[in-house]
Amino acid sequence: MFLRRLARPLMMMANVKETTGIVGLEVVPNAREVLINLYRKTLEEIKSVPEDEGYRKAVESFTRHRLNVCVEEQESELIEKRLGCGQVEELIEEAQDELKLIGHMNEWKPWGVPDDYECEVIENDAPVPKHVPLHRPGPLPEEFYKTMEVVTSGKLDAPAISSGDLQSK
Repeated sequence: MFLRRLARPLMMMANVKETTGIVGLEVVPNAREVLINLYRKTLEEIKSVPEDEGYRKAVESFTRHRLNVCVEEQESELIEKRLGCGQVEELIEEAQDELKLIGHMNEWKPWGVPDDYECEVIENDAPVPKHVPLHRPGPLPEEFYKTMEVVTSGKLDAPAISSGDLQSK
């Protein structure tokens, strides 16, 4: 207690965060440097994933952005504000998790599915519970069906929908 009272003014002068406010998440005084190292390592590790894979493109994109922000900004608060993804300590945990995931992705190789692979489709006629939304679109307007009829019949010169039909609806 005594040391906290003595150290508090010194910490205020140094603008050091005392707590993250998140149970179990300790303050990282050199978070910027840690993030820069993690993001550089991530960019190096992701090179093991094929270039045309969406996962690699996504990871490279957001990691480069975050790395650039960390390089441009000197203070953790500014990094947090510009990225808008939580505290720097949370970003460190996310970056560590991403590095682990890259390792798993390289092991699992989800991009290695052969072109001729056929997936078995299993249909289930069980009723959908009431609390689950169906997300089925409503009926299409009659004009849609008239337009489709004209397009599929090849009679594009003769309009199937009169201007009066469109104005009345």
